[in-house]
Amino acid sequence: MKMFLQQILLAWFTLSALNLTAQMSIRDSLLQRINAAKNDSNAVHALYAYGELFESNNSDSAAHYYHKARALAQKIGYKKGVAAFASHYIVLLNNRGNFKEALGFAQEALEIYKTTGGKKDLATAYLNVGSEWQYLSDFTLAADYYLQAKKLAEEINDQRLQRISNNNLASVFIELQEFEKGKQYAEKSLLIAKELKNEYAVSSSMYNIATAYMHLGQYNKALELYKEIEASAQRMADDMVRLDGWLGLADAYSALGNGVLAGGNYNKVIEYAQKNDIPEYHMYACMGMADLLIKTKPPMGAKKYIDEGIAIAARLGSKLELKDLYLKASEMHEKAGMAAAALEYRKKFELLNDSIIGEKSKMAVSNLEAKYEFEKKESTIKQLTAENQLKSFDIGKKNTLNYILFGGTGTLLLILILSYTSYTQKQKLQQQRITELEKEKQLAATEAVLKGEEQERTRLAKDLHDGLGGMLSGIKYSMLNMKQNLVLTAEDAQHFERSMDMLDSSIQEMRRLAHNLMPAALVKFGLDTALKDLCNDINQNSALKITYQSIGIAEAKLSQTTTIAIYRIVQELLNNILKHAAAANAIVQLTQSGNAIAVTVEDDGKGFDTTVLDSTKGIGWVNIRSRVDFLKGRLDIHAEAGKGTSVFVELTV
Repeated sequence: MKMFLQQILLAWFTLSALNLTAQMSIRDSLLQRINAAKNDSNAVHALYAYGELFESNNSDSAAHYYHKARALAQKIGYKKGVAAFASHYIVLLNNRGNFKEALGFAQEALEIYKTTGGKKDLATAYLNVGSEWQYLSDFTLAADYYLQAKKLAEEINDQRLQRISNNNLASVFIELQEFEKGKQYAEKSLLIAKELKNEYAVSSSMYNIATAYMHLGQYNKALELYKEIEASAQRMADDMVRLDGWLGLADAYSALGNGVLAGGNYNKVIEYAQKNDIPEYHMYACMGMADLLIKTKPPMGAKKYIDEGIAIAARLGSKLELKDLYLKASEMHEKAGMAAAALEYRKKFELLNDSIIGEKSKMAVSNLEAKYEFEKKESTIKQLTAENQLKSFDIGKKNTLNYILFGGTGTLLLILILSYTSYTQKQKLQQQRITELEKEKQLAATEAVLKGEEQERTRLAKDLHDGLGGMLSGIKYSMLNMKQNLVLTAEDAQHFERSMDMLDSSIQEMRRLAHNLMPAALVKFGLDTALKDLCNDINQNSALKITYQSIGIAEAKLSQTTTIAIYRIVQELLNNILKHAAAANAIVQLTQSGNAIAVTVEDDGKGFDTTVLDSTKGIGWVNIRSRVDFLKGRLDIHAEAGKGTSVFVELTV
């Protein structure tokens, strides 16, 4: 079910409530202002305002004037004007479903306002960034940004921003299935909207209250609110609010068992969304139609809408909706008696669901561990700093007394010199200790993230192998037993064997995924055996030929954390060779000497410019560096175009 959330526009005025004559007058006035204006901030804002006139009916023209305003702001060094681009352009991007691109512009605006903007600018930017994270289904980050916006809005007593913060927080809590809390935030938003006498704000707040009622099973209350929203959209002539009203009415009628009215409203949303390229609404309407048609006979009538919804959700990166669509597809095929297809979609649902839950739990656990370590180290640092200040005060007082009482004596002067030397040395030691604690704090954060990642990999691997693997194996043996008791035609026997082959392939693929997440050889037989298996697997399944060599590793006594870190470093380096190097041969060498381990991975591929690694945002190299830093190691990379790449890692264990 769709939630209602908002971005904020930093515009001069609002045009949506004006009639056509008034808008034409404003358009002429803005054209005159743009033509007469010099290249200054007034011209920038006039261009943004002029672009707004086209936002609802000609997005290309709106984008043209927004880009023109941004270019002028950059030319004259007007940073706020550059930041204002995000507040306008992300509306167009979101309507097209380009949420990741919109997030980039929203974050750029936030960084600008941190140095040049006031609290209102910052609150606006926090709201916009939070909205993009919510569109991308990261509700933890979205709530964090909304709460920061709410705090700033309350500090400056800005009711408009307070209302939007409360309304967006309502949508987050509804997504997290805390429906009562979501309704409470939406009701706070509604009270402020009525005080502001803003009909659009009232509609958006009512939408989230109605959505909460839907989840709480109070469908008639939700239906009445959706009717009010549709009526409000008619008065405002706002097509986006009208779409929200139609979608809400369709959901309410569907819940109340009125399939005719529900289907009519869903079709209105689909038709309008296709015509005006608004994929998010198209996706939600397809999900609603699928729910309606799965209940009918034949259930495969829902296939068209499920396929359209899956394609849109995959393109938008909407994981939650994609997961739900996979589940609907599984239910549809199961009701149609198509067990193989139902099982395939169910597998996709389970994998994506585990992925979403795993990502959230991993992030939450890692953040909590890191936060705890940070607070502990910072507390120690503050204590040492306080001790330094106290010692400085005591020594200063003693020095004063010594100068007064014994200032003329050479012997006591020597004592003072020795005392000062001792104090200086202690100061250096204390500062060194503080520096060490700062480094330990960073390492503790890295360790928490790495441990959380490996724990989640282990859990997922176990769940895949023991849960899904056991279920698939059980299905296989059940089918074999069935075959012995059935008399099959030659054609049916051929179909049966093909199904068994598909099931075997599914089991092998599941085992491969589980093995990649946490290789059994690494846990049972150690690093040396696991790396040999990794290299052998790649040799058997790709054109790359890897030579593996080790000295002293088989007898090495390494901690589990170190073993996993080294394995992941080698695994990531080999993945990079397979993806990017176009190499025919590679060498992996591990050597232990005393408490040092040297890892060398070389290939004869096309090489690359190593300077790009300084600015790369690729997660692979970031993970390699993090693990090397965590083990207090050293990383050297040598590459030359056409002559391959050599990576050397030296670790202390």
